This record gives sequence, C-alpha cells and structure tokens, in this order.
Amino acid sequence: MKQIKIFDTTLRDGEQSPGCSMNLAEKIKVAKRLESLKVDVIEAGFAISSKGDFESVNTIAKEVKDCTVASLARATVGDIDAAYEAVKCAVDPRIHLFIATSPLHMEYKLKMTPEQVLEKTAAMVKYAANYCSNVEFSCEDATRSDYDFMCKVVDAAIKNGATVINLPDTVGYSSPAEIKAMFEYVIGHVENSDKVEFSTHCHNDLGMAVANALASVQGGALQVECTINGIGERAGNASLEEVVMALKTRRDYYGADTRIDTTRIARASKTVYKIIGQSAPLNKPIVGKNAFAHESGIHQHGVLANKLTYEILTPESVGITENKMVLGKHSGKHAFEARLKELGYELTPEELLSAFEQFKALCDKKKTVNDLDIEALVSHDAIDTEGYSLVRFDVHAGNHTTATSTIKLAHGDEVIEDVALGDGPVDAACNAIDKIVCPPEHTFDVYTINSVSEGKDTMGEVMVKLKANDKTYTGRGLSTDILEASILAYLNAINKLNAANK
Repeated sequence: MKQIKIFDTTLRDGEQSPGCSMNLAEKIKVAKRLESLKVDVIEAGFAISSKGDFESVNTIAKEVKDCTVASLARATVGDIDAAYEAVKCAVDPRIHLFIATSPLHMEYKLKMTPEQVLEKTAAMVKYAANYCSNVEFSCEDATRSDYDFMCKVVDAAIKNGATVINLPDTVGYSSPAEIKAMFEYVIGHVENSDKVEFSTHCHNDLGMAVANALASVQGGALQVECTINGIGERAGNASLEEVVMALKTRRDYYGADTRIDTTRIARASKTVYKIIGQSAPLNKPIVGKNAFAHESGIHQHGVLANKLTYEILTPESVGITENKMVLGKHSGKHAFEARLKELGYELTPEELLSAFEQFKALCDKKKTVNDLDIEALVSHDAIDTEGYSLVRFDVHAGNHTTATSTIKLAHGDEVIEDVALGDGPVDAACNAIDKIVCPPEHTFDVYTINSVSEGKDTMGEVMVKLKANDKTYTGRGLSTDILEASILAYLNAINKLNAANK
C-alpha cells in the first residue's frame, strides 16, 4: 500500500485568502494542531513577503519537531535566501520554489521565453540545493502547460537537486481524468522520475479539487498539498479532511493511506474555523454539523439496524465524540483534567488552572456543562489578550430609549472608563470602547452569534470582523451573556488591529 504524504499549506495558501489572516500566536496554534495531526509537511508561509511572515515561518520552524517545515519562494536568489534563513533551524527544513510553465503565465506574467524559464529553473534549483537537501520545485499552472515543455523543466529541476516535483492545478482548471493522465505522462517521460516524489496541489474553482487530488494519486503522486477546511485563494484548495478520509475509507480502491491521526481532524477543523471567524457549513463533508445526521425515516431505520447502511465512516474516526454531560460544580480538577484528555486536549499546568477556574465560574451560571461547553472554554482560553482587557460594563437599553453603555477597560496598570450612546446596546458598547482605545479607522464588516450547545442558558459565541487598510481582523468572545461576548469579541479584534498598526 502506497504511503501518501500530506503537505499542509493552511498557513501559506490558506492564510492568503481574504478574511483568513492570522497573527503569530494563532499561526503557532494552528501549527501545533497540524503537528499533532501528524501531517508530513507544514508550509509555514512565504518568508520574503513580509517581516511578519518571515517571523512566523522562523518561529514555527523552531517550535515544530515532528514534521518538515517549508517556506515558499519564487525562483529568485532573494526569495531563496529568505526562505532558507527562515527554515534553517527546523528539524527538516524544505525550500519550496516555483516558476510558471504555462504559455499564458510565461508571456503575460513572467514576460519570459520558455528557454529563459528552463535556464532559470536549472540555476535556481541548484542554488536552493546548495542550502539544503530537501528542495521542492513547482511548475505553476502545470495543468495548462505544454506537457513536453514541462517535462524538460522537470528534468532540469531533478538534475539540479530537486527532491519533490509539484504539478499544481493552480486555477482549478483540470478534471480527474486529465490530471491523472498529466501525472502519468510526465512521470513516464522524465528521466530519473523514480528518484523524486511527485506532488499535487489542486484548487477548487470548479469544485473538483478533492477529486483531482485523488486522481493525481492514481496517476503517481505521492504527496497531496491541501488545507484544513479547504481554505485558500479564491474558491479554496483541496480539503485535507476530505482527501485523508477518502483515502482511508477507500483504501481498497486507491491502494494508499496516510499517517494522519484522523481522530484529531475535528479539533483541527474547529481551531481553524474559530481563528478565521467562520463556522463549517452544515453540509460540509467530514466536519459539518449534518455530516452524521439522519432525518429521513428510511435512513434512521437503516442506521438503527446497522450503521453501515448509511454511514461509511464513524464520527469517532474523525474525533467527533458523543456529547456527554459528565461534570458539574462539584467536580474536581482531576476529573476535569481527565475529561479534557478524553477529548484530546493536553494542557500545561497553567493552562489547566485557567481553564478550570473558568469551568467553575461557568458551573455557577449554567445548570449543566457538557463537552461542547468545555471545548469552547479551552479554545477561547487561548485567545491573545494583549492590549486592553474588560473590567466591567453597564448597558441601559429599551425599545423607547437610546442605548447607553459604560465601559471600564484595563491597559497595563491603567484603568480607563467612558460612556457612549448607540443604536442598540452592542453599538453603544463598541462606541464606548472606541472612545477609550481610539483605534485606527476601520469598518465593522461581520457580526455573528452562535450558541455553543443547547438550552436557553447556553454560552453565546460571538465573532466579529473588522477591516482596515485591506486587512481583516477577527475577534472572538464567549459568555453566557451575549452582550459580554459581543464586547469581548470587539475588544479582541481591536487589540489585533492596534497591534498591527503600532
């Protein structure tokens, strides 16, 4: 059985998509999730693109121990230098360089002839190989390239030190039969193709990214490049969870598997969705709320008789556990810690103490605390709280009066209080925060409320998105009081906005 490597580019291609930007702390959190998921390669970013990107790639390279860490680079000396400097401290560093090979891209984007692209490929791959032995080379827009020319480029890359060759469907143009044939053609027409691993990177513009990735495996690819939840440029990338579970569920057909710990998929998915301020569509395969729900009477009858009638994989196989109400205000820290371990969370002593204190406070507000509540507490406990923090708030509102809010915030040793009017209690509270913080000019683009579990006393999870200078800042808040959750979410986003504009 072939072992397929999973190359995760959530922190590079995924983070580039509009509304999906992450700060350093969030990127490290995602990287740790990916490491525990046992992905083979983490593409941590594009080191040359900014000082912040270089820092995040470098930090992740130092933190991650159980997988390869890569940085993307164009086929230029400056890009390759920056990529190596960022990843050189990794346990297994990789430089991932690319150049376009399609006629369209060469003429209009690169303004280079095919001969120049061929020469550049040979020179830059050789330059990168002088830095490290793990070099991946990508033919950008491979699926719209001339196959014979692409074979020459791939041959040059291999002869100059490339160890992985990626043939991406950069614009989601291909179909499964076409991309399978492309891999077979290139592998069959390039000398020493058996000395390297071929990789696939599929975009979802026509909704076929996962199907194309799986067809690439059938064509000879031994590495699949994908992202958690399929986030990425435009319509996104091949979804890691869908590719992995398709290979696992249909091993009989594909004759391939991965080393991914699938029981950690749901947790990784939730982490990414929360960070980017989104939630899984109800019908999202593998991780959507309805993925294992059965409403049709015929389906319910079949599942009750034998789950295999309508379930080809189990919720437990991807880490979705039964919602058990096992803890209450009389539960001790050891029982709380044991339940967290059952849910797959390993916390430091400091993190455990903080989460337990929040759990006890929640027990005083709710009649029952279930697994969904506990998971929400743990995920929100890790929110970056640098900057201003909420001390207290008061709101006066009604349907025949103008809403008024008094907000008291702490900033270091300083405590500041102000009051403001607004069109409703949330608007008034946000206006009061703005008077205290004086943030850069921004727009308030998204405000969503979700219940964490069931019941009228459930915790409310609020997500907001602010936009300034074409960048999006996501904030999250959690509380049984939806006004408090809203204030915390807005304050979280404002802190990120301020930090980025220092």
